[in-house]
Amino acid sequence: MSDAAEPVKRLVTPVRIEYRYTPGIAATKFLKAIAQGKLVGQRCPVTGKVYIPPRGASPTHGVPTEEEVEVSDKGTVVTYTIVRVPSENIELELPYAAAQILLDGADIPFSALLQEVVVEDVRIGMRVQAVWRPKEEWGPTFENIEYFKPIDEPDVPFEQFKEHL
Repeated sequence: MSDAAEPVKRLVTPVRIEYRYTPGIAATKFLKAIAQGKLVGQRCPVTGKVYIPPRGASPTHGVPTEEEVEVSDKGTVVTYTIVRVPSENIELELPYAAAQILLDGADIPFSALLQEVVVEDVRIGMRVQAVWRPKEEWGPTFENIEYFKPIDEPDVPFEQFKEHL
C-alpha cells in the first residue's frame, strides 16, 4: 500500500434494480380504486384514523383495517423540500418541490411532486389538488396522478394538522 495514495473523494457506481411487486388485499383494492380515479384508504377500528395508501393493518395497533374510506384528491402541504441537485433518472427542471401531502379525509401524509408553483412560494399549510393524467392513460398505479398544484383556498394553520405528522 502506498503512503502517497490520495483519499477517495468520489465513486460513481451505476446501479439497476428490478423487482416484482405483488400487492396484498389492501393494496390491490387501493390500486383498483385509483385505476377508476378514486383514492381509497382504510380506517383503523381502534383510533378511527384513515390510512392511505392502506396497508391492511393499523400501524399503531396492528389490528386489521377493513373499512374502506374514499378521500379527496385535495390536501394540505405538511412539509416539503426543494430539490436543487440534478439526477440522471429525474427529468424535471430544477429547482422543484417535493412535499408530504395530507389528503382531506386521511390521517397520514404521503409524498408527491408539486408543480405549477414557484418553489419560493411553497409553504407548509398550502392547499393543493391532484392533477390527474388523461383518463385513457389510467391504470392501477399512483402514476395516474402526475403531480399536485396549488389551489385558491386559504392555508391551513399548523395546529389543525400537527397531530398527523
